[in-house]
Amino acid sequence: MGSDVLLALSVAGHGGLPEVVSRSNDEIGTKIGINGFGYFDLFGFRFWITSTHIALAVIVLAVTVLAILANRAIRKADPYGKPGIVMTIIETVVEFIDNTTYSNMGEKHGGGFRNYIGTLLLFIFFSNISGVFGLRPPTADYGVTFGLAMITFFLIHINGFKYQKMKHITGLFDPIPLTPINIIGEISTPISMSLRLFGNVLCGTVIMGLLYNLLPKFLLLFWPGAFHVYFDLFSGAIQAYVFTMLTMVFISKNFEE
Repeated sequence: MGSDVLLALSVAGHGGLPEVVSRSNDEIGTKIGINGFGYFDLFGFRFWITSTHIALAVIVLAVTVLAILANRAIRKADPYGKPGIVMTIIETVVEFIDNTTYSNMGEKHGGGFRNYIGTLLLFIFFSNISGVFGLRPPTADYGVTFGLAMITFFLIHINGFKYQKMKHITGLFDPIPLTPINIIGEISTPISMSLRLFGNVLCGTVIMGLLYNLLPKFLLLFWPGAFHVYFDLFSGAIQAYVFTMLTMVFISKNFEE
């Protein structure tokens, strides 16, 4: 379920949106399926603009704006005065990211990864909870979660060659009888990480979509709020933490320590 599916469906189209994409929201539900909003042709290929792309653009813009506002708040803050609510939130988030990164990657290497880990954590968290704001979570699209997992995969092996040199390769053959299992274990890392995040977020998205489509209108005023708290806020925060934790653990296992 992703942009590749929409591209495949476009073969059956006749200059407009595919049948599945062009169906009304009442038929398929805006929060369950990936809706298409148009396409453009480039170099002979057709690229669809979907709800995933729109949600990604909104989330990237939101995180960027929050980062700029946080930077301005830090610059204007009095280092000797009592911090306000905004500074308290910023300090709490930064301290949490620093402590998590240094405790998992060590004092020597944690500083070099805390910016990436912090960005990854915030991006996945805001993506997971975007359902609260009426968006379809982009992490419910496997193309997004697999891309994030592949970044982790490349970082694992880049640091493996950096710190372990050729031992990073020869270690796969130790012991020799387990070589196939070792290779499969390395290849399965991005697959398992992406499927874990994708499955959990998609599950919550499907359940919330079914609730909104099946419940009477008067119950939608208050009942789904409790489910949003769990599936979007609580579960979203947990899955963001788990993904970044696995990223730190898999990368740090290659350090010389």
